[in-house]
Amino acid sequence: MDYVLFRSMEKKSMKKIKIGFLSHLDLNLYLFRASIIKELVDKGHKVYAICPSGDKNDALEGLGCEVVNYEISRKGLNPFAEVLTIKKIYEVLKPLDLDILQNFTAKPNIYGSLAGKKAKIPLVCNAVTGLGSFYIDDSFKSRVVKTIINTLYKYANNKANRCIFQNSDDMKYFVENGFVDRKKVVLIKSSGIDTKVFVSQKVHKNKKLNILMIARAIWHKGIKEYYEAAFLLKNLDVTFTFIGDTDEHNPSCASKEFLQNADVRWLGYRDDIKEQIEECDIFVLPSYREGVPRTLLEAASMGKPIVTTDAVGCREVVDDGINGFLVPIKDSKALTDKIKILVEDKNMRSEFGEASRKKAVEEFDVKVVVEQYLRLYGV
Repeated sequence: MDYVLFRSMEKKSMKKIKIGFLSHLDLNLYLFRASIIKELVDKGHKVYAICPSGDKNDALEGLGCEVVNYEISRKGLNPFAEVLTIKKIYEVLKPLDLDILQNFTAKPNIYGSLAGKKAKIPLVCNAVTGLGSFYIDDSFKSRVVKTIINTLYKYANNKANRCIFQNSDDMKYFVENGFVDRKKVVLIKSSGIDTKVFVSQKVHKNKKLNILMIARAIWHKGIKEYYEAAFLLKNLDVTFTFIGDTDEHNPSCASKEFLQNADVRWLGYRDDIKEQIEECDIFVLPSYREGVPRTLLEAASMGKPIVTTDAVGCREVVDDGINGFLVPIKDSKALTDKIKILVEDKNMRSEFGEASRKKAVEEFDVKVVVEQYLRLYGV
């Protein structure tokens, strides 16, 4: 069935196709799907950005696609309690007469699969870009929510034709637990990074070595371990910098009192991320779980040595001992030891940095990722 489907799509792709990208945030589409949208538009295909109204609607239209809005609540997980949302998505999709529907993130994956199949779209693709905090916590609530998500994903993936994963661990988890048919899975690592934009100019203003972490200010990102490493290494002539805003609605959010620590320079939210990475000497992310973290891709593309956790998603970007170090989750001492090694070994920092750049260009460049999506779509 799948073979016939893709053969038919290949034949149809000699003409122009109509493809919709469904997300619960216009910002997500603009930040992570702009390159594939623009490539499809440049090839003459009709592309729809299907998302709620937001600040990035105009920017999406600027890419050459047509924006189609719908309403969705970001709260709640049970589609049977949100039948109206699925109905609204179906009513949006049906008149578009799409050849392909590409869904992103949990709720669009689940709801889009149901609405897409009802609309008789020939190729419906889900993309699991990460599994979130419910797969980190072991509380009763998290276990219940995780069970619900898994059940809904199994149902949704049964309706979809393909399920794309950004890392091999999530893919293995879904396949081994029967949440998706092995024949439907596709591994496309990350959303890609523009390595021509994120390239180091080799300009360093700092006299001290600058160790940098960029993440949302939540415990699951390993903030506690990073701050503990800064405390343990405070006698070294280095600067520890943390960039990331608080999210007070997130139960895992760190307090401002914790973040305003004498051992770490907390800069809060910044929009000059490229410049901040440029000025760092070592990039650190002790996260407990990721899809494939964009900050690691940016740091690798800019030729930085990396210390991160041997965690889902993070290990995709770092080859231990080649372009950085992998340390156990929640292990402040191991994190401290590896940072100290890099602080004291300039040659290793240089070698790891060159390996990071090479890995980013060969495996994660946006052109590599876009080409994989184009092959999947048969265009």
